[in-house]
Amino acid sequence: MVLLGTIVNGVCILVGTLIGKMLHRIPEKIKSTVMAGIGLAVSLLGIQMGLKSEQFLIVIFSLVFGAILGEWWGLEDKLNSLGKWIEKKVGPSSGEGTIAKGFVTATLIFVIGAMAIIGALDSGLRQDHQVLYTKSIIDGFTSLILATTLGIGVLFSAIPVMIYQGSIALFATQIERVVPQGLMDSFIVEMTGTGGVMILAIGLNLLGLTTIRVANLLPGILVTAILVSGVYYWNHILFFAQGLL
Repeated sequence: MVLLGTIVNGVCILVGTLIGKMLHRIPEKIKSTVMAGIGLAVSLLGIQMGLKSEQFLIVIFSLVFGAILGEWWGLEDKLNSLGKWIEKKVGPSSGEGTIAKGFVTATLIFVIGAMAIIGALDSGLRQDHQVLYTKSIIDGFTSLILATTLGIGVLFSAIPVMIYQGSIALFATQIERVVPQGLMDSFIVEMTGTGGVMILAIGLNLLGLTTIRVANLLPGILVTAILVSGVYYWNHILFFAQGLL
């Protein structure tokens, strides 16, 4: 079943959120310290991912042009509007967080990253769900912790996660036919680097050090794909030209 890994991922987010919501009576001091710990861990993960880039100029250009596109399209505002629409339907969450904040923060954490793409591709191409199973466990525990501070809004992040990963899994066969393996490998490396910077920004936001509009950086992933493709085919053209000479 192609979508099994994606479904398990969504279920783990739901279960983790519900368990975390039951633990919402944790004292505020503990909540703030736990949130700081999450922020530090997310920041460290972002740094580790960012350092995996082999062509950091691609990461820089991806973030710059991605930010321009994101601000132009107003992705952060649209994502927040969706969260607030959900909030109106089910009512504001109790405690520190709102449904909109929990939804946006959790969605960005769960969607950005190589595991989502690699896992979905493995599910679609080989029906191997191990990567997504691993991501499911991580996301489950993360959603549990986030729900204790950001509330029930974290639960709704399962929807975009399942749509995003499910779409990649369903179209994986077509992706393999069109995209050469070398290009895909290079994209995953640079996408990991670009996504790592975004993850770091999420961590800094969770720590309260910044208010970066991370959703408006998301088009950077698309820009990464374009730049990596350009470099890949340009190198092949040069190699072919040198062969002729």
